[in-house]
Amino acid sequence: MGQKGGKDAFVSQGFDTWNKKDAFRTHVGGVDSFHNKAREKCEFLMREKQAINVVLRRQTEAEDHKYKARLRVSIIVVRLLLKTGLPFRGHDESVNSENIGLYIEVLKAIRETKVLLSIREEIGQDVFALLVDESSDVSKKEQMAIVLRYVDSLGFVKERFIGLVHVNDTSSLTLKNAINEVLTSNKLSFSQIRGQGYDGASNMRGEFNGLKTLILQEIDTAFYVHCFAHQLQLVVVAVAKKHDGVSDFFEQISLVVNVVCASCKRKDLLREQARERVQKGLCSGELETRRGLNQETTLVRVGETRWGSHFNTLTSLMQLFADVLVVLDFVKEEGGSLANRTLSKQLQRKDLDILEAASMVRGTMEALQSFRNIGFASILPKVSSFCQTHEIDTLDMEELYIGARNRRTTKTNRFHFEVEIFNTVVDMQLTEYRDRFSETSTQLLEYMGALSPCDSFAQFDKSKLLKLGKLYKYDFDDSDMIDLEGQLEIFYHSCIKDEFFTSLKGISDLSRLMVSTGKHRSYPLVYKLLKLALILPVATASVEICFSKMKLLKTDLRNKIGDEFLNDALLCNVETEALAKVENEKVMERFQKMSARRGQI
Repeated sequence: MGQKGGKDAFVSQGFDTWNKKDAFRTHVGGVDSFHNKAREKCEFLMREKQAINVVLRRQTEAEDHKYKARLRVSIIVVRLLLKTGLPFRGHDESVNSENIGLYIEVLKAIRETKVLLSIREEIGQDVFALLVDESSDVSKKEQMAIVLRYVDSLGFVKERFIGLVHVNDTSSLTLKNAINEVLTSNKLSFSQIRGQGYDGASNMRGEFNGLKTLILQEIDTAFYVHCFAHQLQLVVVAVAKKHDGVSDFFEQISLVVNVVCASCKRKDLLREQARERVQKGLCSGELETRRGLNQETTLVRVGETRWGSHFNTLTSLMQLFADVLVVLDFVKEEGGSLANRTLSKQLQRKDLDILEAASMVRGTMEALQSFRNIGFASILPKVSSFCQTHEIDTLDMEELYIGARNRRTTKTNRFHFEVEIFNTVVDMQLTEYRDRFSETSTQLLEYMGALSPCDSFAQFDKSKLLKLGKLYKYDFDDSDMIDLEGQLEIFYHSCIKDEFFTSLKGISDLSRLMVSTGKHRSYPLVYKLLKLALILPVATASVEICFSKMKLLKTDLRNKIGDEFLNDALLCNVETEALAKVENEKVMERFQKMSARRGQI
């Protein structure tokens, strides 16, 4: 009862009535000391830097810093995967997926933030040319790649990949509708197209139903240019098919390549023989050791659509001829052109303008004509040397030629090989060149040639340039044509007296120099005319590159990649220059805006 009474008294009367208060005052410094420490703690917590909201904010900032660090590292990883074309594994790539994954979301952020945005901003409302090609991927889905050719703000010609589209069929109408969707999604339109470039397939070039014609019906100043590089390859293919001797020759070459490369064992033997030959040559001093020399190579198959493949096949066979003979002996025991190549490489340059390309074609035809006159005499010693090196019997050029079934003819060996084969084949090539490159002498190119700054604007012709302006009726109205005439006159006289403009080699150089000197602002209509000439496509090499990249990205092991992810990954993998300009902070900002996040930065 006493205890109960004491407890009740403590509760009702407070601490002062407690009979143990004296002992408590002396415990651990006493009550006064306890009050002092409590007061100090309270004052400490009430200081501004130690306030609860400040402490919580500091913890939040630390978490944000860690979050940013993790996100930044993720972006770096994404950049690496995109640049190298490596797979993104472990994510559900379907459109309606609830767990699509951080990598894919950041990939979309990169694509939407800078890569496509930078291309759209560079083009704006300006004009461009359209480069299109289609091919099937590893999962047998038809894909169409779209590349735009335009002049940027610094006067440089650019060809940018803007999208890969899955199409149900390759009819020209389907392709046109797909192109329209891609352009519209990027805030571009058919009215901005001033040029078309395709590879020459029938569904592209058809006179009435082709894509070319459908786009021309939409915008009649979208002038078409057949890919120069493909035309060059078709020249070689046509001659290889039409001339019996050349056709038989390449059939034999293909047979040799097929036999030698028919099995892994034979390929290994070819590589081993080549390695031993190079090693002996280096030890004896017959071969030099220098960067780029004596690299491991293999035989190249002839392909009708692969640029320069005929030349590469012959070159590889000549380099490996001795090794090929060894492999053929093994099989037996087991029982079982330079100018064209150079031109082909040049025609695939992205910054090449159509006037320079046409000039190259004309120069090549002139060189080929000269080669026809003196070429046989120049290559005969090289052939004899090659035969001597490989212990091949040679013919006496002055003896009578022995034809089929060992029948002796009345013509000499020299007449047969020089006149009936060499001269005939070169003449056929010249004929094919003239037929296929007849576009290089069209009225459009003739007018554009008057823009050339070569030899201090020697080809400048104001009347032709005014006619060129009239062809682009959507870009030059009647008032513009009057102003253009005045600008052309002043522009010409100002440039021929300017030492910076006296040594230019093409309209690409002229464009860049006009921007750097500010003349593009002084003569805006002349510069517009120049851009229209620059954007006309020369070759479809940029589109072919997209398909090469696609085959690296979408392989047999990754054949279920979704169309959207494939397009995004391919865009970043092809346009590495634009990808490199993407700022991590912009990506993180875009990533935050895509959806609600647990942590906001």
